[in-house]
Amino acid sequence: MATSSPKESIMPRSMAPPPSGEFSVTLTKSFSLSSPSAEKIEIIGEPNRPATVHVTSHAGAQAQTLLAKEGSLQADDVNELLSLVTPLGGFPSKAGEDVYGLDARLALSTFEVQWDNGEDAGAGTIGGEEGPTEENKQTFRDVVESIEALARQKAKSRTS
Repeated sequence: MATSSPKESIMPRSMAPPPSGEFSVTLTKSFSLSSPSAEKIEIIGEPNRPATVHVTSHAGAQAQTLLAKEGSLQADDVNELLSLVTPLGGFPSKAGEDVYGLDARLALSTFEVQWDNGEDAGAGTIGGEEGPTEENKQTFRDVVESIEALARQKAKSRTS
């Protein structure tokens, strides 16, 4: 007769991350995801391992030219990035509203955090007040600037 261990009955399946442990951090420098001139930074990898950085942006009179850069982050940089973005998971967000005022959309999918500042996250009030505090806004700004700096340092233009 098979019995389940106590550990199996405690761990809910619906909350578990994908078995790969993969994370993604996506920063779009236009809150409106449909903007043709948006710059997009994607960092994809696994904790304690190197990760890939992809940067895409549009240029030209009608934003018709796609510019792409690619690079990698070392495991130490990955771990620092994950520790930086994890606190954002409890921050308020509102669907379709740029509550942080940076014209930036940040989507996190990590082992600990599933969060997007352009979607309702269920934490819309902090301390009885609507929206983010000034401290939340500063932390969000710091995270956005750190992701942009990583992309500038690590992602290089693709050559044919």
